[in-house]
Amino acid sequence: MTEARPGTFCGVPFIAELRLGVAEAIVIGAPHGTPYAGQAPHATRAPTAIRAATDWYCSGPDQFDFDSETIRFAGARVADAGDLQSSPTDGAANRATIAAAVRFILAAGAVPVVLGGDDSVPIPVLEAYAGQKLTVVQIDAHIDWRDEVKGERFGFSSTMRRASEMPHVEALVQVGARGPGSARPAEVEAARAWGAELVTARELHRRGVSTVLDRIPHRRPVYLAIDVDGLDPALVPGVLLPAFGGVTYTQMLDLIHGLEAHAPIAGVSFVEYVPEKDPTRIGAMAIARLACNVIAAIGRQRATA
Repeated sequence: MTEARPGTFCGVPFIAELRLGVAEAIVIGAPHGTPYAGQAPHATRAPTAIRAATDWYCSGPDQFDFDSETIRFAGARVADAGDLQSSPTDGAANRATIAAAVRFILAAGAVPVVLGGDDSVPIPVLEAYAGQKLTVVQIDAHIDWRDEVKGERFGFSSTMRRASEMPHVEALVQVGARGPGSARPAEVEAARAWGAELVTARELHRRGVSTVLDRIPHRRPVYLAIDVDGLDPALVPGVLLPAFGGVTYTQMLDLIHGLEAHAPIAGVSFVEYVPEKDPTRIGAMAIARLACNVIAAIGRQRATA
């Protein structure tokens, strides 16, 4: 199911076989999702770059982390299952592979930490949760409600539209929208008609993270879908189309801490990072830090469950 890569996330053990009880959280890379015809993939090297960035921060398991207010990962057992074998052109095969891998992780009793890949990757990830009621909290500069683009219904502009069609997705809270994107008035109306909670970047900055937490159902499992173009480009410059005024690092920490107290974190994905547009790799470092904080929150939740 996976192939080895040089270097794992934070130096955690590499596992080639998923089995029950091996870890509380399992990191997996999904370099390819569903491509658009005639458009080259742009985020395939992201999983490797994010893993490499953890070398700056993960010198030992007993380090105290002031962001998560605990030792690394809050003592949770974490493993890395490597990158999924995938194709730059075969979206259907990639979707099947991603969904199967996430189902394996869930069956092993672990929380998936998915490193994409473009923003089509969360579609099969979310499909793998079928049968489990789920709230999706999306961080993104765009709402991703196009029904299709270039005839493709599973591409990165349709992620939340496809999520809305999944019977097990009970609620959508979409945070960070700003500027122009692929959405037209019809997509915005469709999202609101479905019941999606749209928290623009301006509203987030004006009202604070509490306005997001107030819209998330209490004590219901949450999947955190992070398209890193939702973050401010000063934090993550390496994205396909930077949009000014995004979510800050501190706001993300407050959201992660707030979610930890508010609802069980059932999974997380980081997508749309483009290492080639980030020569200093500061964006990879920021993503790695946020992933560490999410895993620490998962670890604390598991310890008190």
